[in-house]
Amino acid sequence: MATMESLIGLVNKIQRACTALGDHGGEGMSLWEALPSVAVVGGQSSGKSSVLESVVGRDFLPRGSGIVTRRPLVLQLHKIAGGAEYAEFLHAPKKRFSDFASVRKEIADETDRITGKTKQISNVPIHLSIYSPNVVNLTLIDLPGLTKVAVEGQPDSIVQDIENMPNCIILAISPANQDIATSDAIKLAREVDPTGERTFGVATKLDLMDKGTNALDVLEGRAYRLQHPWVGIVNRSQADINKNVDMIAARRKEQEYFESSPEYGHLAHKMGAEYLAKLLSKHLESVIRQRIPSIIALINKTIDELNAELDRIGRPIGVDGGAQLYTILEMCRAFDRVFKEHLDGGRPGGDRIYGVFDNQLPAAFKKLPLDRHLSLNNVRKVISEADGYQPHLIAPEQGYRRLIDGSLGYFKGPAEASVDAVHFILKELVRKSISETQELKRFPSLQSDIAAAANDSLERFRDESRKTVLRLVEMESTYLTVEFFRKLHLEPEKNSNPPPNPSGPNLDRYTENYFRRIGSNVTAYVNMVCDTLRISIPKAVVFCQVLQAKRALLNQFYAHVGRREKEQLGKMLDEDPSLMEKREQIAKRLALYKSARDEIDSVAWK
Repeated sequence: MATMESLIGLVNKIQRACTALGDHGGEGMSLWEALPSVAVVGGQSSGKSSVLESVVGRDFLPRGSGIVTRRPLVLQLHKIAGGAEYAEFLHAPKKRFSDFASVRKEIADETDRITGKTKQISNVPIHLSIYSPNVVNLTLIDLPGLTKVAVEGQPDSIVQDIENMPNCIILAISPANQDIATSDAIKLAREVDPTGERTFGVATKLDLMDKGTNALDVLEGRAYRLQHPWVGIVNRSQADINKNVDMIAARRKEQEYFESSPEYGHLAHKMGAEYLAKLLSKHLESVIRQRIPSIIALINKTIDELNAELDRIGRPIGVDGGAQLYTILEMCRAFDRVFKEHLDGGRPGGDRIYGVFDNQLPAAFKKLPLDRHLSLNNVRKVISEADGYQPHLIAPEQGYRRLIDGSLGYFKGPAEASVDAVHFILKELVRKSISETQELKRFPSLQSDIAAAANDSLERFRDESRKTVLRLVEMESTYLTVEFFRKLHLEPEKNSNPPPNPSGPNLDRYTENYFRRIGSNVTAYVNMVCDTLRISIPKAVVFCQVLQAKRALLNQFYAHVGRREKEQLGKMLDEDPSLMEKREQIAKRLALYKSARDEIDSVAWK
């Protein structure tokens, strides 16, 4: 089994690392809160500072009126075999303090750095390690003094904030010369530890009690009983403090007081700061052993959560050009998968393209002004103008061609509109696909580059599609289906009137029925072409735009990015600074928790 020194030292090491990373409590159970330590609580003027200085054997804490402790002080005591005493702060790791008056000043300055000169309280701890042959291995957390009412400059929730005790041993300090029933420390301990299982009581100022009174009922466990024995402390007097009486001498004086006291002489071996320190150190080591399984469980759970979060926001990428190019291509493939899912129905959006062909294009065809173009007056006008000064002999072929060309020209507008409608749908799907590609969220520059490249490709596809659909319309105008008109002469008239005499066209050239029949024939032909275009235009659009978008949306981007230098690739992978900072913090916390797990495994069960 690991030694007391190794276990407490391990907790100290992990605790320092937690504080360095800002993992010092908050929402949920943090590792810092899960680590066993001793939280020191006491009301104002309870003698809390004097107890801590007695345990350390040094005068090092700031003094003054009101709440002097405005940030938690994590005090880690390390017993050394010999040599000079010194102190180190976590926020100044390369500086050793051998003058403990300088330690006091540093605590005050570091407190003001976070809280300012106000009475405001902060939960950001100060870490102080003291190395001395006169201490035991122990971790104490000096919490801000308890107040009944928040004083000026403090938030209204100060009492609640202070009472949010960490998951640790509670050292409740109460002055014996006051009614312990009203002790702030005991009241808080009862709230957070009703059974008294985690609470150690300390009665201070025993030498200042009224004559004829004593604290034996408390110290012998008959009053305010806890599961652990109370320890009596005799602090230095104000006169001793003013005279800078040595703390080691004060310890001897305290022991002499108990040994010579008629009331407390039989308890002398269980009283005093030295005994308190040894008692707490031994109990802390015991608690650490008990809590190791739950701490390891918390560490494993947190490691899983941190790994999942890193996977969600993306792992760090390599710094060499090959790794950067690979990352860019992976991001492009991820985007391409999402884009294709939109087109193929795995995600919404692709169905809007079918809507263009099934609704928009036929509706546009129906709105074409063919009735006006093939009206009786316009047919007469076009046929007459096509004949010129010499009337046609058998059939007005030039007139037919002009009427058909004019009618088919109207189909170019709906054809181009279909191309544009599909183009805008594809652009919207590109935008949605980029926003829905989780892997891309961390790279805003790459998002912009992919969007620009995809839209450039869509513009080329649209240009090619527009040329193709216009060719389809022009092909219908360029070469008419002769068989359609040949069949017209073979069909009998629907009424009983004989067909016009081809040998004598001048006889009915200008009759209304004649022009109406020409208009009807042209309308039938245009309708036939309309049915053809209603089928061929969607095919052309899908082939030129949709299929090309699926096959080659980023082809030019791939070719371009493959020629880029490492520096240019790095710029494409610029991330949101806040995301980079978040990943760095997660990675550090992950390293902390993994290191903590490894160290606990190697130390706890030796």
